[in-house]
Order: sequence, then C-alpha cells, then structure tokens
Amino acid sequence: MSTVRRMALIFGLALSLFSSLACAQEDGWDQYKTRFLMPDGRIIDTANRNVSHTEGQGFSMLLAVFNDDRATFDQLWKWADKTLYRKEVGLYAWRYDPDAKDKVADKNNASDGDMLMAWALLLAGDKWGNTVYTDASEKLQAAIVKHNVIEFAGYTVMLPGIYGFNHTSTITLNPSYFLFPAWKAFYQHSHLKVWKSLNDDGLALLKQMNFGKTGLPTDWVTMQADGTLTPGKGWPPRFSYDAVRIPLYISWAEPNSPALQPFIRYWQGYPRENTPAFIDVQSGAKADYPLSPGMLAIRDVTLGNNFYVKDTLMPDDGYYSSALQQLAYWSLQP
Repeated sequence: MSTVRRMALIFGLALSLFSSLACAQEDGWDQYKTRFLMPDGRIIDTANRNVSHTEGQGFSMLLAVFNDDRATFDQLWKWADKTLYRKEVGLYAWRYDPDAKDKVADKNNASDGDMLMAWALLLAGDKWGNTVYTDASEKLQAAIVKHNVIEFAGYTVMLPGIYGFNHTSTITLNPSYFLFPAWKAFYQHSHLKVWKSLNDDGLALLKQMNFGKTGLPTDWVTMQADGTLTPGKGWPPRFSYDAVRIPLYISWAEPNSPALQPFIRYWQGYPRENTPAFIDVQSGAKADYPLSPGMLAIRDVTLGNNFYVKDTLMPDDGYYSSALQQLAYWSLQP
C-alpha cells in the first residue's frame, strides 16, 4: 500500500471515529430535533408520509420544556397556532398533510393532542415565568372541557374529538387519551372538579377494560349507555400502538398505582427483547415482531427496569417510537 493511500485510510478512519463520537455525545433531544423538526416548527411523522398532527406538536412542546429549550417551544407552538388553530372552537385541527391540496382537510380535533399542548403550555408558564403561556393553557383547557368532555353512563369521560365519537346510545373512547399526569396538573393549577372527575372515572373505567384472557384494554373501546365496555367496534381488538401509552401515563401520574398491574402481569410473561408489538385480546394472536424502542422503554418504566431507559435515540428509529422513548426517559426525571 502506498504512503498516500495509507494516509488517506488513516484519515478516513479517524474521521469516521470522530463522527461516531460526535453522534454518541449528541443528546436525545438534539437527535430528535435533527430527525423530525422542520425549519418552520412542524414535527413530521416519518412513518406516515411526513404528515404532522397535534400529538406530535404536543409531545415535542413537552420535550422542549423538559429540555429548557424555549426557542424550539415557541417555534413548535407558533406553527400549530398559525396552521391548525380553529378560533371558532378554541381547539386545533388534528392533522396536516403536506402533500394534499387542502393540507388541513379534517377540521376535527384530537383531544389528546390538545391536552398535550395545554399541559406543555402550563409547564412552560411555570418554568419560564411567563403568564402568556399560562393564559393560553387555561384557554385551551376550557375549550377542551366545553367540546370534548361529557357525562355518560354515570361517568365523566373525554371524547377523542368533537365529531364522530358520540353516537347517542354509545360512545367511542380511546383510553390512551386518558392523560392522567396532565389532568393531575390541570387540577392542581385550577382546582376545577372536572379534572379530578376525569382522573378518577378514567381509572375506574380502565379497571373494567380487562378484555379477554390478557385482561388488557384495547386501543379503542365502545361504551354502552348502561356503562358496558367492549373492544371498539370498527377497530382491531388489540392492545397495541395507542394503548401502550396508558401505563406510561399512569406511572407518570402515580408510579405505584394498582392500575399498572394488568400491564405488569402481561409484560412479565415475555423476554424483554422478544415482547410482541401487539396482541389481539380476543384471539390471542400476536405480532410477529417485537416492541419498538419507544414501546420497549414504556415496558421498562412500567416494570421498574429504569436502567434500560436511555436519553439517546436508537439509530434510524422513527418519530413515534422516538417520541415515546424520550417521554419515557423524562417521566423518570425528578
């Protein structure tokens, strides 16, 4: 090998090592922003044709607060306000499609996205001492209560959106929208009974969502007027990508809650690296692939295996899994 080629090889190896070390030193939030944050403040869902939604903006606004990144927080909020806010109801349209002619065709909201944003705004007001954020949170909370919270079958419940979930004789619920830590924060801030009622009734309902042999809730649930709960009509009866967030939110609000037991029992039945990504609660059919890194982080938090939960993201992991991993990590921080 010539001296020139040898020197070029050494330089290339050194550059590769330097790049690897630089990536290793980059924290999870920087990795997350590099992968999913567009220059205009939009978070892209990389597994879903780069659409954006209030869930992504809300998750990311929370992460910006946790990382003391006010500039990014303002960028995220400004994009959502400019692009998705519906002044007539005080809520946000849930989805933005960059490739569609009408980029915000569906004007329905997603109550979890709105709650995530309201929670992030409340935390931002406290962290940075700015009442503009606090006032915006209070305004958004009031709109959520007005348009998404109803009394049904003796329970206070939150509908997933303004339209399409109240069928008069039945309603459709998404238990992964039971955002217990946000409800707790709203109640502590305002002392409005509705937030405590949502929390208490949400836990009571989850206790009844013990479907099939697994005893687990499904992503979507149908509730009858007499209070009967069944896996949601029109959706696969799975404990899956939505419902996996439930134990994260429970443990975040109350780490030792008895409501975690069904998830603990289920996940203890599988080796950590080979836990299926979903299970059909009726048939028992399982995914033939394991939990994503973010879902695995939720499993670890739920089982108390906190030493597995890292800040840094896995290479090439997508938006949703990366967001869950970051949230799981921050749920453990004091």
